[in-house]
Amino acid sequence: MDPMTFSIIRHRLFRIIDEAVITLKHVSGTAITNEGHDLMVSLYRADGTLLMGGVGFLHHLTSAAEACKAVIRRFKTDIHEGDVFLLNDPYTAALHTSDVYLVSPIHHAGKLVAWSACFVHVSDIGAMNPGGFSPDSRDIYTEGFSSPGIRLVSRGEIQQDVLDTILNMVRSPEMVSLDLRSMIACNNVARERMGALIAKYGADLVDEAGATLIEQSERQFRARLAELPDGSWQSRQYIDVNGETACVRLTMTKTGDELLFDFSGSDPQSRNAINCTKWASLGGLFAPLFPLLCHDITWNEGAIRPVKMIAPEGTIVNCIRPAPVSVATVGAIQSVNNAACATIGKMLSASEKYRDEASAVWHANHFAIFMFGRNRKGQYAIDILTETFAGAGGARSFGDGVDIGGEMPNPISRMANVETAESAFPILYLFRRRAKDSGGPGEYRGGTGGEMAFVPHRSLDGGMGFVISGKGARHPMSDGLAGGYPGVPNRYIRVGKADTGAAAHLTARSLDDTAGERQPISWGMSALNDGEALYLRWNGGGGYGDPLRRDPARVQQDVETGQVSDEAARDIYGVIGDASGVNLAATEARRKELRKTRLSNGVRK
Repeated sequence: MDPMTFSIIRHRLFRIIDEAVITLKHVSGTAITNEGHDLMVSLYRADGTLLMGGVGFLHHLTSAAEACKAVIRRFKTDIHEGDVFLLNDPYTAALHTSDVYLVSPIHHAGKLVAWSACFVHVSDIGAMNPGGFSPDSRDIYTEGFSSPGIRLVSRGEIQQDVLDTILNMVRSPEMVSLDLRSMIACNNVARERMGALIAKYGADLVDEAGATLIEQSERQFRARLAELPDGSWQSRQYIDVNGETACVRLTMTKTGDELLFDFSGSDPQSRNAINCTKWASLGGLFAPLFPLLCHDITWNEGAIRPVKMIAPEGTIVNCIRPAPVSVATVGAIQSVNNAACATIGKMLSASEKYRDEASAVWHANHFAIFMFGRNRKGQYAIDILTETFAGAGGARSFGDGVDIGGEMPNPISRMANVETAESAFPILYLFRRRAKDSGGPGEYRGGTGGEMAFVPHRSLDGGMGFVISGKGARHPMSDGLAGGYPGVPNRYIRVGKADTGAAAHLTARSLDDTAGERQPISWGMSALNDGEALYLRWNGGGGYGDPLRRDPARVQQDVETGQVSDEAARDIYGVIGDASGVNLAATEARRKELRKTRLSNGVRK
């Protein structure tokens, strides 16, 4: 087709998604959506295949395609203009029950021509634990409302009985209603703008542009793969929760212009809710693939075709119903994401042309903490803390990772202001900052993660409840690359009341300043009472290259700016310095000593 017309239509498709995202954010009232950007909006062809992926959590691009196809299979010829369908069953397409998809058909002249799809993580789904995660669940039946596809809007009219039934099963019906209405508004905007585009250029020309765009993406991606070296690369991710450690194993093989992700050898599905379904694993591997290998290629069906996945049934990465999956997004899915990021980084590092695009694993370990209880107005409130979206950048082959630098699978992730959480809940932050020594050491250092602490403040009920779905306290998960070290593990500590009174923690500026008993806590539902504090640390990004090759001046600068401790500078980087600067002679001697120790440790006695 005419290149100019193709370019215009392509640009208009991008703009449709952008406008729909803005609508979704502006209508939604939850911090996880409009601050943390736990969302996704994309366009799909009439058969449900991905036409153009949008921003947000990229895991959902392929899962929402399957949601569209599931609705097509389920409703067949009973799909009409103005309909909106809801789907959140993980064994059909969704990642977990809290990620609710709304998919909307787009018609022209009475014919189905496309779909728009979006999702948000609703504030509650009626699971046995309040909020969007249910760590105490042992099966899908206790993880809340779940639908393999239901009509929420019929020919432009909300099905009030359906909406009322859903809202009757959740703890925060007002916020969930707003979530659903924000997605309806999002799909309405996408449908109207697609209608205007088709009215101007015609349905056949717009469809031809979509087909051309998909062919272009496939051609470009296959050409890139052909330039990369053939081979196999492996990664292992360990998930430690609730006294159990599960392993995700990946072998990625690149042959010619195709990629195979093989998760054979991964552990059997877990009794804990960290499992994920095969659709979730597929989304998990594409989440880093799109930005790492297709950053300059349109994300659509064409970029999916060269990729195959093996995920044995009954394993943690392809569980069998009714295994629990409510913590999947921060459990097995994120480990799939990390393993894919690690193997892709190794492949890129082996390429002379693409070495500079290699990256160590970024923010590899979300913690999910939902606060719940009465706020200062006496209203029941429930929402997630968004600090986990702040992330940490993995180091690259030429530079350090970005401190508090987001995460690879969500290009627009961020955390809310402290005031947002303090206005929603009766809590008071003691501190929130970069965490020293959290970035993975390397010739190029991983970006730092963060640490924070807060206390209940003027609560009506003597505190607040919280649900924590944490992992990574035992095993670091932000893998380094090319000799780089992993980022620091997560840490979750509840600090008890101090003998000196309830206000003792208010002057604390670090965990060491708190005076109460410290209790590690990372899984399940608990309470944070007046006089207690909750301390959290999230992982940094992985490092790149040998830390003993890092420029001593950069290490000293990191020490001066609080990103690296004196101990780490001496014992990991081998740098000796003081207020006057680096002692080069002492540094060289220290590095020789550390290299000698490495060699002696590697010799079998």
